[in-house]
Amino acid sequence: MTRMLCNALVIGGMVAANAAWAGDLPKNDDVQSTGKLTILSPMNYAPFEFVGEDGKPAGLDIELAQAMADELGVSLDIVVTPFQTMFPSIAAGRGKIAWSTFTVTGERLKIVDFVSFLKSGIVLITPADKVSKFKSKDDVCGAKIAVHGGSSADFAVDKLSADCKAAGKPDIQKALYPEQKDTIQAVLAGRADGRLDDTTAAIYYVDHSNNTMAVAPGEYFPLPLGVAVPKNDKQTAEMMQKAFQHLIDNGTYLKILDKYKMGPAAVTHSEVITSADQLPQ
Repeated sequence: MTRMLCNALVIGGMVAANAAWAGDLPKNDDVQSTGKLTILSPMNYAPFEFVGEDGKPAGLDIELAQAMADELGVSLDIVVTPFQTMFPSIAAGRGKIAWSTFTVTGERLKIVDFVSFLKSGIVLITPADKVSKFKSKDDVCGAKIAVHGGSSADFAVDKLSADCKAAGKPDIQKALYPEQKDTIQAVLAGRADGRLDDTTAAIYYVDHSNNTMAVAPGEYFPLPLGVAVPKNDKQTAEMMQKAFQHLIDNGTYLKILDKYKMGPAAVTHSEVITSADQLPQ
Protein backbone atom coordinates (compact mmCIF):
# COMPACT_ATOMS: atom_id res chain seq x y z
CA MET A 1 0.00 0.00 0.00
CA THR A 2 1.27 3.48 -0.92
CA ARG A 3 0.72 6.63 1.10
CA MET A 4 -0.14 10.15 -0.02
CA LEU A 5 -0.34 12.88 2.61
CA CYS A 6 -2.51 15.78 1.54
CA ASN A 7 -2.21 18.94 3.57
CA ALA A 8 -5.08 21.40 3.83
CA LEU A 9 -4.01 23.62 0.96
CA VAL A 10 -5.28 22.82 -2.52
CA ILE A 11 -6.73 19.51 -3.70
CA GLY A 12 -8.16 19.32 -7.23
CA GLY A 13 -8.55 23.09 -7.41
CA MET A 14 -10.49 23.36 -4.14
CA VAL A 15 -9.02 25.72 -1.58
CA ALA A 16 -9.29 24.35 1.94
CA ALA A 17 -11.02 26.64 4.40
CA ASN A 18 -12.98 26.64 7.63
CA ALA A 19 -10.63 24.07 9.17
CA ALA A 20 -11.31 25.45 12.61
CA TRP A 21 -15.02 24.58 12.49
CA ALA A 22 -14.56 21.06 13.86
CA GLY A 23 -16.64 21.99 16.95
CA ASP A 24 -19.66 19.69 17.00
CA LEU A 25 -18.37 16.92 14.74
CA PRO A 26 -17.33 13.74 16.56
CA LYS A 27 -13.94 12.18 15.87
CA ASN A 28 -13.01 8.53 16.25
CA ASP A 29 -9.99 7.56 18.33
CA ASP A 30 -7.77 7.25 15.24
CA VAL A 31 -8.46 10.81 14.06
CA GLN A 32 -8.15 12.15 17.60
CA SER A 33 -4.76 10.55 18.19
CA THR A 34 -3.14 11.16 14.79
CA GLY A 35 -4.64 14.47 13.71
CA LYS A 36 -5.30 12.86 10.32
CA LEU A 37 -8.32 11.57 8.44
CA THR A 38 -6.75 8.43 6.95
CA ILE A 39 -8.56 6.78 4.04
CA LEU A 40 -7.82 3.82 1.78
CA SER A 41 -8.34 4.67 -1.88
CA PRO A 42 -7.55 2.89 -5.18
CA MET A 43 -6.71 6.23 -6.85
CA ASN A 44 -7.45 4.85 -10.32
CA TYR A 45 -11.16 5.47 -10.87
CA ALA A 46 -11.91 8.82 -12.54
CA PRO A 47 -13.84 10.96 -11.88
CA PHE A 48 -13.90 9.81 -8.26
CA GLU A 49 -10.28 9.23 -7.30
CA PHE A 50 -7.25 9.54 -9.54
CA VAL A 51 -3.87 11.24 -9.86
CA GLY A 52 -4.15 14.50 -11.80
CA GLU A 53 -1.79 15.73 -14.48
CA ASP A 54 0.03 17.70 -11.78
CA GLY A 55 0.71 14.48 -9.88
CA LYS A 56 -1.68 15.37 -7.05
CA PRO A 57 -4.73 13.42 -5.85
CA ALA A 58 -7.91 14.57 -7.59
CA GLY A 59 -11.53 13.62 -8.09
CA LEU A 60 -14.94 13.88 -6.49
CA ASP A 61 -14.18 11.49 -3.64
CA ILE A 62 -10.86 13.18 -2.92
CA GLU A 63 -12.44 16.63 -2.80
CA LEU A 64 -15.17 15.37 -0.48
CA ALA A 65 -12.57 13.70 1.74
CA GLN A 66 -10.50 16.88 1.85
CA ALA A 67 -13.58 18.95 2.68
CA MET A 68 -14.40 16.52 5.49
CA ALA A 69 -10.84 16.68 6.83
CA ASP A 70 -11.05 20.48 6.79
CA GLU A 71 -14.27 20.43 8.78
CA LEU A 72 -12.72 18.03 11.29
CA GLY A 73 -9.68 20.31 11.54
CA VAL A 74 -7.20 17.60 10.51
CA SER A 75 -5.08 16.69 7.48
CA LEU A 76 -6.05 14.10 4.85
CA ASP A 77 -3.88 11.00 4.58
CA ILE A 78 -4.50 8.75 1.55
CA VAL A 79 -3.26 5.16 1.60
CA VAL A 80 -3.31 3.91 -1.99
CA THR A 81 -4.85 0.44 -1.90
CA PRO A 82 -5.85 -1.89 -4.77
CA PHE A 83 -9.63 -2.03 -5.16
CA GLN A 84 -9.82 -5.81 -4.65
CA THR A 85 -8.04 -5.61 -1.28
CA MET A 86 -9.94 -2.70 0.25
CA PHE A 87 -12.58 -4.70 2.13
CA PRO A 88 -10.10 -7.33 3.36
CA SER A 89 -7.82 -4.49 4.54
CA ILE A 90 -10.64 -2.92 6.56
CA ALA A 91 -11.72 -6.30 7.95
CA ALA A 92 -8.13 -7.06 8.98
CA GLY A 93 -7.73 -3.75 10.81
CA ARG A 94 -5.34 -2.16 8.31
CA GLY A 95 -7.57 0.87 8.03
CA LYS A 96 -10.77 2.43 9.33
CA ILE A 97 -12.18 4.02 6.17
CA ALA A 98 -12.18 2.61 2.63
CA TRP A 99 -13.27 5.51 0.46
CA SER A 100 -14.52 4.81 -3.01
CA THR A 101 -17.97 4.87 -4.58
CA PHE A 102 -18.84 1.40 -3.34
CA THR A 103 -22.26 0.04 -4.23
CA VAL A 104 -23.78 -1.18 -0.98
CA THR A 105 -24.78 -4.82 -1.36
CA GLY A 106 -25.88 -7.59 0.98
CA GLU A 107 -22.73 -9.61 0.28
CA ARG A 108 -20.45 -6.70 1.10
CA LEU A 109 -22.39 -5.99 4.29
CA LYS A 110 -21.24 -9.37 5.60
CA ILE A 111 -17.70 -7.97 5.68
CA VAL A 112 -18.02 -4.22 6.36
CA ASP A 113 -20.56 -1.55 7.23
CA PHE A 114 -21.21 1.47 5.02
CA VAL A 115 -21.97 5.16 5.33
CA SER A 116 -23.95 6.32 2.30
CA PHE A 117 -23.21 9.53 0.39
CA LEU A 118 -24.47 8.91 -3.18
CA LYS A 119 -27.08 6.85 -5.02
CA SER A 120 -26.68 5.02 -8.30
CA GLY A 121 -27.64 2.06 -10.44
CA ILE A 122 -25.87 0.11 -13.17
CA VAL A 123 -26.08 1.14 -16.82
CA LEU A 124 -24.71 -0.07 -20.15
CA ILE A 125 -22.25 2.20 -21.94
CA THR A 126 -21.74 1.43 -25.62
CA PRO A 127 -20.44 3.19 -28.75
CA ALA A 128 -22.95 5.84 -29.82
CA ASP A 129 -23.43 4.17 -33.20
CA LYS A 130 -24.44 0.91 -31.46
CA VAL A 131 -26.75 2.27 -28.77
CA SER A 132 -29.87 1.67 -30.91
CA LYS A 133 -29.18 -2.09 -30.60
CA PHE A 134 -29.78 -1.93 -26.85
CA LYS A 135 -33.33 -0.65 -26.48
CA SER A 136 -34.24 -2.85 -23.52
CA LYS A 137 -32.78 -5.16 -20.91
CA ASP A 138 -33.35 -8.19 -23.15
CA ASP A 139 -31.06 -6.76 -25.84
CA VAL A 140 -28.05 -7.29 -23.57
CA CYS A 141 -28.53 -11.06 -23.81
CA GLY A 142 -25.86 -12.64 -26.01
CA ALA A 143 -23.74 -9.49 -26.07
CA LYS A 144 -20.11 -9.38 -24.97
CA ILE A 145 -19.96 -7.05 -21.98
CA ALA A 146 -16.80 -5.79 -20.29
CA VAL A 147 -16.74 -5.34 -16.51
CA HIS A 148 -14.21 -4.46 -13.83
CA GLY A 149 -13.56 -7.60 -11.78
CA GLY A 150 -14.96 -7.43 -8.26
CA SER A 151 -17.03 -4.32 -8.94
CA SER A 152 -20.79 -4.00 -8.63
CA ALA A 153 -20.96 -4.29 -12.43
CA ASP A 154 -19.28 -7.71 -12.18
CA PHE A 155 -22.11 -8.99 -9.97
CA ALA A 156 -24.78 -7.15 -11.97
CA VAL A 157 -23.81 -8.83 -15.23
CA ASP A 158 -24.18 -12.24 -13.57
CA LYS A 159 -27.71 -11.35 -12.46
CA LEU A 160 -28.62 -10.03 -15.89
CA SER A 161 -27.19 -13.12 -17.55
CA ALA A 162 -29.25 -15.35 -15.23
CA ASP A 163 -32.36 -13.41 -16.28
CA CYS A 164 -31.43 -13.98 -19.92
CA LYS A 165 -31.09 -17.71 -19.35
CA ALA A 166 -34.41 -17.86 -17.48
CA ALA A 167 -36.09 -16.16 -20.42
CA GLY A 168 -34.63 -18.68 -22.88
CA LYS A 169 -32.16 -16.18 -24.32
CA PRO A 170 -28.39 -16.56 -24.71
CA ASP A 171 -26.13 -15.78 -21.75
CA ILE A 172 -24.20 -12.56 -21.64
CA GLN A 173 -20.55 -13.07 -22.55
CA LYS A 174 -18.76 -11.53 -19.58
CA ALA A 175 -15.29 -10.11 -20.22
CA LEU A 176 -13.46 -9.48 -16.94
CA TYR A 177 -10.75 -6.82 -16.67
CA PRO A 178 -8.54 -5.83 -13.72
CA GLU A 179 -9.20 -2.08 -13.95
CA GLN A 180 -11.99 0.17 -15.17
CA LYS A 181 -9.74 1.76 -17.80
CA ASP A 182 -9.29 -1.69 -19.35
CA THR A 183 -13.05 -2.07 -19.86
CA ILE A 184 -13.13 1.28 -21.63
CA GLN A 185 -10.31 0.27 -23.95
CA ALA A 186 -12.01 -3.06 -24.68
CA VAL A 187 -15.13 -1.26 -25.91
CA LEU A 188 -13.17 1.36 -27.87
CA ALA A 189 -11.13 -1.39 -29.55
CA GLY A 190 -14.24 -3.40 -30.43
CA ARG A 191 -13.34 -6.32 -28.16
CA ALA A 192 -16.64 -5.85 -26.31
CA ASP A 193 -20.06 -4.59 -27.35
CA GLY A 194 -20.36 -2.45 -24.24
CA ARG A 195 -19.44 -2.15 -20.60
CA LEU A 196 -21.43 -1.98 -17.39
CA ASP A 197 -20.66 0.69 -14.82
CA ASP A 198 -22.25 2.80 -12.10
CA THR A 199 -24.59 5.49 -13.39
CA THR A 200 -22.38 8.09 -11.73
CA ALA A 201 -19.19 7.05 -13.54
CA ALA A 202 -21.10 6.61 -16.80
CA ILE A 203 -22.24 10.24 -16.69
CA TYR A 204 -18.63 11.36 -16.50
CA TYR A 205 -17.22 9.06 -19.18
CA VAL A 206 -19.94 9.74 -21.73
CA ASP A 207 -19.61 13.49 -21.14
CA HIS A 208 -15.87 13.25 -21.85
CA SER A 209 -16.12 10.92 -24.85
CA ASN A 210 -16.68 13.59 -27.55
CA ASN A 211 -20.04 11.97 -28.36
CA THR A 212 -18.42 8.64 -29.25
CA MET A 213 -20.08 6.80 -26.33
CA ALA A 214 -23.67 6.69 -25.07
CA VAL A 215 -25.69 5.23 -22.21
CA ALA A 216 -28.30 2.67 -23.29
CA PRO A 217 -31.85 3.04 -21.92
CA GLY A 218 -32.56 1.59 -18.50
CA GLU A 219 -30.89 1.52 -15.10
CA TYR A 220 -30.41 -1.76 -13.25
CA PHE A 221 -30.31 -2.51 -9.53
CA PRO A 222 -30.37 1.04 -8.06
CA LEU A 223 -28.64 1.04 -4.68
CA PRO A 224 -26.91 3.49 -2.32
CA LEU A 225 -23.19 4.16 -2.67
CA GLY A 226 -21.01 4.59 0.37
CA VAL A 227 -17.66 4.45 2.10
CA ALA A 228 -16.80 1.28 4.00
CA VAL A 229 -15.97 1.13 7.71
CA PRO A 230 -15.20 -1.84 9.97
CA LYS A 231 -18.14 -4.02 10.97
CA ASN A 232 -19.77 -2.74 14.16
CA ASP A 233 -17.38 0.24 14.45
CA LYS A 234 -20.09 2.65 15.59
CA GLN A 235 -17.61 5.39 16.46
CA THR A 236 -16.17 5.62 12.95
CA ALA A 237 -19.58 5.20 11.31
CA GLU A 238 -21.04 8.03 13.40
CA MET A 239 -18.11 10.32 12.61
CA MET A 240 -18.49 9.74 8.88
CA GLN A 241 -22.29 10.04 8.85
CA LYS A 242 -22.32 13.30 10.80
CA ALA A 243 -19.49 14.75 8.73
CA PHE A 244 -21.21 13.83 5.46
CA GLN A 245 -24.47 15.30 6.71
CA HIS A 246 -22.71 18.51 7.68
CA LEU A 247 -21.23 18.84 4.18
CA ILE A 248 -24.68 18.17 2.69
CA ASP A 249 -26.37 20.73 4.93
CA ASN A 250 -23.81 23.51 4.41
CA GLY A 251 -23.85 23.18 0.60
CA THR A 252 -20.23 22.03 0.16
CA TYR A 253 -21.35 18.55 -0.92
CA LEU A 254 -23.55 19.69 -3.79
CA LYS A 255 -20.98 22.20 -5.04
CA ILE A 256 -18.44 19.39 -5.39
CA LEU A 257 -20.95 17.07 -7.06
CA ASP A 258 -22.02 19.76 -9.51
CA LYS A 259 -18.38 20.37 -10.46
CA TYR A 260 -18.30 16.78 -11.71
CA LYS A 261 -21.87 16.90 -13.11
CA MET A 262 -22.97 14.33 -10.52
CA GLY A 263 -25.97 16.24 -9.20
CA PRO A 264 -28.41 13.44 -10.20
CA ALA A 265 -26.57 11.10 -7.80
CA ALA A 266 -26.98 13.42 -4.80
CA VAL A 267 -28.68 12.40 -1.57
CA THR A 268 -30.19 14.64 1.12
CA HIS A 269 -29.37 12.34 4.02
CA SER A 270 -26.33 10.19 4.78
CA GLU A 271 -27.09 6.90 6.51
CA VAL A 272 -25.18 4.22 8.35
CA ILE A 273 -26.01 0.89 6.68
CA THR A 274 -25.23 -2.28 8.61
CA SER A 275 -27.78 -4.77 7.25
CA ALA A 276 -29.22 -5.84 3.89
CA ASP A 277 -32.63 -5.15 5.41
CA GLN A 278 -31.89 -1.43 4.97
CA LEU A 279 -31.44 -1.77 1.20
CA PRO A 280 -34.17 -1.12 -1.40
CA GLN A 281 -36.09 -4.32 -2.06
